[in-house]
This record gives sequence, structure tokens and C-alpha cells, in this order.
Amino acid sequence: MSDEEYIRTPRAYQKRRFKKRKLERQVRKSRRRLNRLRALWKLFILISLIVLSYMVLKLPEWRLHTYAFDSLNSPALEIINNKIVPSQKILMALRRNQVSTKPIFLVKTDNLKESIKQLEPVQEVYIRRFWYPARLKIIVVERTPALTISPDVGVEPIAFFSTDGVLIGRDYMPLSDQFKTVRVITYGVGDDYRNWDKTKVNNFRKLALMVEDASGEQVEYIDYRDPKDVYVKIPTVNIRLGSYNAGVYDKIGRLRTLVPQVKMLNKKIKYLDLRWDSNFIKLDE
Repeated sequence: MSDEEYIRTPRAYQKRRFKKRKLERQVRKSRRRLNRLRALWKLFILISLIVLSYMVLKLPEWRLHTYAFDSLNSPALEIINNKIVPSQKILMALRRNQVSTKPIFLVKTDNLKESIKQLEPVQEVYIRRFWYPARLKIIVVERTPALTISPDVGVEPIAFFSTDGVLIGRDYMPLSDQFKTVRVITYGVGDDYRNWDKTKVNNFRKLALMVEDASGEQVEYIDYRDPKDVYVKIPTVNIRLGSYNAGVYDKIGRLRTLVPQVKMLNKKIKYLDLRWDSNFIKLDE
């Protein structure tokens, strides 16, 4: 607008334009102030969230206590599903590792797993981490017992074989009654049981199952003290099989007719002899 036009503009109109411009300046100023307040408020909220997050992460409840592996009663530790390995042995394995000072969600459990898996009966380990309060749940998967080894009939088992052929010693004996195993009596002479593998273990299990199926009775033990003269004991009679070879399985089928006959005899029987083509009943003198 030129000076000449401004002079010809009515005074009232000039005042209105002046007020309008003043109001617009005030509005713009208010908006700038409001925008600054919003920016400051956002910055305050951001800083508050950062500080709060830091404080939350620094809470001790996010971390395992330094005494987490000191006792089975520790609230930061739970061990389940172990029926063969005592919980105390698992705790001792955990103690080979230092308790991590990191928040629980950053704790690596691989070393803990490897320490526990060094225990012979342990097949697999799963570790669950709980965030608040920080704690660990140890889930143990153990090998399944298949055979127990005794040096004599009247002696309790001193070791056992798992279904995958692993020999586990007396540190984990005796086994719970919930495990159904085949008891093998052996001195380890002639066929050292410490050299047995999974195939050998399965052969003994197969022998016991076939005898139980043919006789209708549970096998009490397999007498393998002389590998060339093997006996299988069931409640009714002691069965003499001779050498343990592939031909033994063919002889076992005879028990379906022989065991009922033995039960009918009113005499004390020493053993039922299946070594030959003809069957013999040896009376106890």
C-alpha cells in the first residue's frame, strides 16, 4: 500500500487493520510459546521415561541373587523332573558357574546346561528364565533305566544301563521302584559288562520280554555269571538256557506248555533245562 493510499484510508479502517495485525502478532507469539512448551513437555516426558527405565532396570529384582546357587531352598531356583539324579548333585553342578550379575533376560544359560549334562544320567536340560522376580527353573530329562547289574543274587544292584546303552554307576543307586528294569547277575568275568553297548542291553531286554510273554510271569533276574550257562529266574521255576546265542530265542517258545506242567508237579524243582532239543526238569535233591 502506498503512502498516498494510506492517507486516503478512513481512520476507523486504519485502526481495525492495526488491531488485526496486533492480534495476529499476539496469536503467532502465543503459538510460538505453545510450541516451545510442547517441545519442553515432550523433552521432559522423554527424559522422565529414560530415567524411569534406568531405575526399573537397576532394580535388584531383575537380577539373580548372588546366593541363588547356595541352597535348594533358594527362591531364585527350582529343579524339577529329576528322579535319578539328586537335586543336591544338580546344585553342585550349577555352582561350577558364577551367578550372573546381568538382568535375567540377558543371562545366557548354555554354560549352566553343559554343567548339568556332565552328570551321567542326564540326557537333556531345559532352563526357563522368569523375569520378575528373577529366577531359574531347571527342567531335567533323564535317561531311562533298562538293566540293573548285581554281582550276586543276594546283592543289591551296583549300576544300571540306560536304554541308549550308557552305563551309570553306584553314585545314582538305588533306583526308585517306579523304574521297571531287567536285573542281570554278572561278575563281569568272560564278558565284562563295562564293555557292553546298546545292542547288548537290548538283547537282554528282548530275552526278558520273550520269557515273560511265553511264561506269563515276570522275570526276576537273568543269571549271566557264566555266559556259557545262562539262567532266567521266574517265580515258578529257574530256566536253564545254556549259551546265550541266537538259538536261545527259539527255545523260549516251549515255556508256553512247560510252565503249566511244572506248576502241576508236587515236587521241588531245581531248574527247567532247555539246553537240548528235548526238555528236562531237574529235581532238587
